[in-house]
Amino acid sequence: MRQPIIPRRSVLYMPGSNLRAMQKAQSLPCDAVILDLEDAVAPDQKELARVQVADMVRQKGFGQREVIVRINALSTVWGAADLAAAKAAEPDAILVPKISAPAELAELESRLGDSSARLWAMIETPQAILRLEALAAAGGRLSCFVMGTNDLVKELRGRHTQDRAGIAAALSLAVAAARAYHLAIIDGVYNDIQNLAGFEAACRQGLAFGFDGKTLIHPNQIDPCNQIFAPDAGDVDAARKIIAAFDAPENHGKGAIALDGRMVERLHADIARQTVALADAIAARKGN
Repeated sequence: MRQPIIPRRSVLYMPGSNLRAMQKAQSLPCDAVILDLEDAVAPDQKELARVQVADMVRQKGFGQREVIVRINALSTVWGAADLAAAKAAEPDAILVPKISAPAELAELESRLGDSSARLWAMIETPQAILRLEALAAAGGRLSCFVMGTNDLVKELRGRHTQDRAGIAAALSLAVAAARAYHLAIIDGVYNDIQNLAGFEAACRQGLAFGFDGKTLIHPNQIDPCNQIFAPDAGDVDAARKIIAAFDAPENHGKGAIALDGRMVERLHADIARQTVALADAIAARKGN
């Protein structure tokens, strides 16, 4: 089943142990926040972070931003308690790291029971890449893949490069699997927060791959990310023109039409409707 179009251009990680940072995120212009109990939290801060994150979620102070809680893997000593606390707090979604097999998703589905939270899965292991179709086809409450590119490069014993050539195949396959099963998919983080030009290039590359947005590690990455992953005004105007042309009575049922000196197919109208829907969803958030 196709999901409604929700802006997920900028998805900001916030450490669950840093109460002030989470409070600041309530006023930042990101589309979503991931309140993190995993990598961003030291072992001796895990229990504090769990309590603080649950309290922040219950307060519902993030407005229209999606709120996601990333728990520790169920195989860790913190995972089960994290999942129980997140389930009780009722975020929009629960993000689970190190997902490598459909059986792990089935276990999570069972434990979440009647929870309204959606399930997001980190794709960050070689096993996950080799099982992408099976993972994407899991169904249930699964709604989004999040690329864990740092862990993936580590597990592959690769190197971080600006062009991401070493993981390009994995990124493309993950997007293909997500699209085949109507999941959202978010690109991995960019580590050098001082290199704005490099970050913008990585965002444009992610957009070209087909990602819906990018996970971020610093607020200064939000604005350029939002701009790059949003359709620009020219694209939206062109999309509306294509839609209007195909909706005209004389073009009813046609598979292709001439528009402004070029042939436009009905698939272009489908793309145009997605472009306009995303632009309208972004505009609606700005207006509230």
